[in-house]
Order: sequence, then structure tokens, then C-alpha cells
Amino acid sequence: MRFTTTIGRRRGDGAAGRGLRRKAGTAAVMAVALLTAACSGSGHSPSQVRPAANAKTRAATPSAAVAVPQVKISPANGAADADPSAGITVTATSGTLKNVTVRTSGDAVSGGLSQGGTVWRSQWALDVSQAYTVTATASGTGGRTVTATSTFRTLTPSRTFQTQILEGYNQTYGVGMPIILYFSQPITDKAAVERALQVTTSKPVVGAWYWDEPCNMAATCAYFRPRDYWPAGTTVSFTGHLDGVQGAPGMYGYHTLTQTFDIGPSLVAIGNTATHRTQIYYNGKLRYDWPISSGRPGDDTPNGSYLTIEKANPVQMTGPGYSISVPWSVRFTFSGDYYHDAYWSVGEQGFQNVSHGCVNLSPADAETYYNLAVPGDPITIMGSPRAGSWDNGWTEWFLSWPQYLRGSALHEAVQAGPDGSTFVTPSTLPASTATAPLQTAPANNSAAR
Repeated sequence: MRFTTTIGRRRGDGAAGRGLRRKAGTAAVMAVALLTAACSGSGHSPSQVRPAANAKTRAATPSAAVAVPQVKISPANGAADADPSAGITVTATSGTLKNVTVRTSGDAVSGGLSQGGTVWRSQWALDVSQAYTVTATASGTGGRTVTATSTFRTLTPSRTFQTQILEGYNQTYGVGMPIILYFSQPITDKAAVERALQVTTSKPVVGAWYWDEPCNMAATCAYFRPRDYWPAGTTVSFTGHLDGVQGAPGMYGYHTLTQTFDIGPSLVAIGNTATHRTQIYYNGKLRYDWPISSGRPGDDTPNGSYLTIEKANPVQMTGPGYSISVPWSVRFTFSGDYYHDAYWSVGEQGFQNVSHGCVNLSPADAETYYNLAVPGDPITIMGSPRAGSWDNGWTEWFLSWPQYLRGSALHEAVQAGPDGSTFVTPSTLPASTATAPLQTAPANNSAAR
């Protein structure tokens, strides 16, 4: 039994790194439907056979009729504007499918059998504006076989959407880093798009997708976050099988998006505005306990479990009455909150909050943290009278796991591993054993205290 697919894959580009995209030049091959007809020789009826002398006459039993298998392929042969989101379906009657081959110069087509080997369906949507040739063979009783072929072309949409991924190719991120997707147009059929998103991980991971609309950077955003922080050292590969997916009525994706990145060591910072100290944990162990000065009254540093976004040395910071070049600066909110060197407030660090909202560190401490930090490292601010604001930074960890699941269009969790990902009912998952704040974010972390 053989189920093969060919030829080629087109890949889109990541927003922050180089993606992969190539298009094979092999054209779809026209084929003709071949039917193998059943043949039978003529025989003699019992009345035409003379029994031998002294032999007992035996009653002949007519042979049972053998049904010829039939194969139906959808889209049908000759279709010129097939809906790519419907994929390919091959159905056998009076027999079972033995071979399905799809030839195209676009993305390779994978699929699988169901219903006892009588139905084959493609796994993902087909590419838009692409030619396909499907050849399928079924066999029935008595070894009878039939082969059918359909050559068709998918429609060319009048409206399309583009998707970009924030992560860069082979870049390293912190254990809190979500997969961040930006969509160029509003997505109304989020469930169809979510089904097309595949996550492959070198270590087993449970997570979920969350839809954000509007978001800071695009018309629609989607974030994949693990239930608890990523295992350190995980390699993550993402494939968005979005070519041919209908994201809104009449609007289709037109490219396949891929990216691979790594999760580095666990670096978790806990900053307490009330005690004026921050703890820095590296790979689960307390490495540093430093004095800090956070936002003064009225400019309080907001509570929440944030992620490091970017860093620079120095950053020019401006505000009411100041403009200063600040060394060793690691950003964690879009509005401009940093862990940074504040050589001018060393005397207040550990005793008093005097900053404009940032977390002030001594020069040596700021440089140490700066050299360790990569985007996606968790920073939890606690003890503040000011609540954090959703989307002021990468705030996916503001939400508890049940809250996060409600943001999925499918309301399902994702189980990912080396063989890819599947959607599962959340109630079937084993309970998490992760503990806050080192393995997951603290509950209700963004609320004012």
C-alpha cells in the first residue's frame, strides 16, 4: 500500500530573521483516468454438461457477482477555480484505496486514510493559483483494481492576507517567549487559521494559541504560549500552513511560513517595589540578590509578569525635565520601563523608590544582567500599587492557563513534540506540576497591591 505526495515546498520569511521560501519548477503533469475493467470467460450451464456413466450428478452453484471498485476525486478533473481551503478528498466504493499520489510544483501535499481505508484527505489547505494532478488506485475483491486521475487548478483570490513571525531564524530566546504572529488583515475565521498552525519541539510541551485584536503591531495577532515556561534548551520549529486558508470570506493566505529558533537557559528576575530588591535566578537557582530603586509615587513601576523585549547600551531616555544616555538597559514594557544602570541613584537603591518607572540598578549589577539577558526572559514586578496594562509589552504571562485557553478560537490545548503538534481537549491533560515564579508565572501577577 503506497500513499505518496510530491513536489516542492514554498516557505515564507520571518519578520525578524531569514525565513525559507522556494518554489519548485516542476509543472503539474496531465494524466488520463484509467479504469481496469473486470473480464470473465463464458462457461457452460449445468444443462449443457453430460454426466459421466455411473457418476453422481452434482448441482452447480453460480459464482457470486464481484463488484468493481469505484474512485471519486474532489476537486473534479478539469476544475479551474477549486477552493484551496477544501483540500483534496479521494473516496473509494466497493473497495479500498491502495495508492494516492499528488503532483504539484507548489507545497508538497500530505494526507491520510480514514473510514477503513476508503477515504483519503489532504492534511492542509492547497496553495492558491496552483495546478494539481491526483492519481488514486483502489482494489476490490478478487484483485480487481481501478485507477482514476483528476487534474485541476485552485482559484486565484482577489484578496489575500500575509503573516509574519517575530522570531528570527536560529536566534535564542528566554523561557517565557511566545511565538508571535502578525496578520496583515483582520482574521474572522480564526479557527480555520489556528488549525493550520503547527509547532514542533525537541522536548514535549503543552501550550495554546491566543488571539489578540487589535494588537500593537498588526490588524490581528496570534500568540502561542506554553502552559508553563519552556524547558531550557528546547528547539522550536513553527510551520504555518497558511497558503490556501480562508481567513475571512473571500480572503486567503498565499504563502507557507516557517521558522526555527532556540530557547536558552532559564533567566528569571523578580523585582519587588516594596522591599527595594530584585532576585535573579539562573537555571532555577538564585544567583544574585540586588538592591533596586523602582518608580517613585505617581510613576510607580507597574506589577506584572513581563518579558524582556530588547536591550541596548546605551539608550537615550527622555521625559519631563530629563534627557540622559543610560548604559546597560534591558527593556520590558513598550511604554519604556527598563532594568538599567542608574549610577545617579545608587545611594537610594535598596531604600527608596526614586525612578520615573524603571528599575534602577548599580552599574556593575546592570552590566551583569544585561550580559545575561535575551528577549523573552521573564521579569515579574510585584509589590506595586499600580496594576500592569495588557499589551504594554509581551504580557501573555499576565493570564492564567484557564484564561489563556479562552483566547483560543478552538478552545483547545496544543501538545507539541518532536513529531509535531496536535490539538487536545484541555481536561484530558495531566495537571501541571510547575511552581511559580521559576517554572511559571505567579497567579494574578498584574493586579495592583
